[in-house]
Amino acid sequence: HGSGPNDRDESIGPNKPFRDLAWGLASQNIAVLRYEKRTRVHSQRLKDFEGKFTVQEETIDDALVAVNLLRGVEGIDEQRICVLGHSLGGMIAPRIGMLDKEIAGFIIMAGTTRPVEEVMLEQVNYIISIDGKITENEKTRLSEIEKAVEKVKNLKESASHSGQENLLGAPPEYWLDLRRYDPPQTAQKVQQPMLILQGGRDYQVTEDDFDGWKNALSSRTNVEFKFYPKLNH
Repeated sequence: HGSGPNDRDESIGPNKPFRDLAWGLASQNIAVLRYEKRTRVHSQRLKDFEGKFTVQEETIDDALVAVNLLRGVEGIDEQRICVLGHSLGGMIAPRIGMLDKEIAGFIIMAGTTRPVEEVMLEQVNYIISIDGKITENEKTRLSEIEKAVEKVKNLKESASHSGQENLLGAPPEYWLDLRRYDPPQTAQKVQQPMLILQGGRDYQVTEDDFDGWKNALSSRTNVEFKFYPKLNH
């Protein structure tokens, strides 16, 4: 899944891209397992959760469980199970690969290679500038996000963050965990084949991110890159 409490279809307005992909793959005799993101199903429990919360607890653990579940399903070739990640899911796909070396391959759709907080700020800047004018409300919103991004960047590894407010919707340890993670560098250590996809009209994750993957992996014979000029996120 991408960022946020997504359902199994990754519904965005009227669009259900994961459902469409599942139907398309199933028509080619490729089984698909989709599931609700835990931040959607257990949102209330997570509000009261006092333990560590990073992308490991948010997304990675469930992806690993899903792969193991498929290995026990009749009719599934356990040697050919792949993991597809979109946006945030694409960004962390290499981390999943490092934790389960038996996964057959990875599909990264619009996975960012840059710090998430910087990408979020870039997205807001783009959206408020589309009409050529910035309202006072938009200025206020932008200023608040800029301050939050600065706080994320100033987080100290050694400091105690117990009880500290969430930043950009996530606790401090979430951001510190992502800071320690370099997606392209980790991807270089993953030996499984990868298919990396990017849309040319994507303003949320851009061609800069696609170039990040290419710069790190273009020498690999088992990594394929596909760029779709007319597609968005």
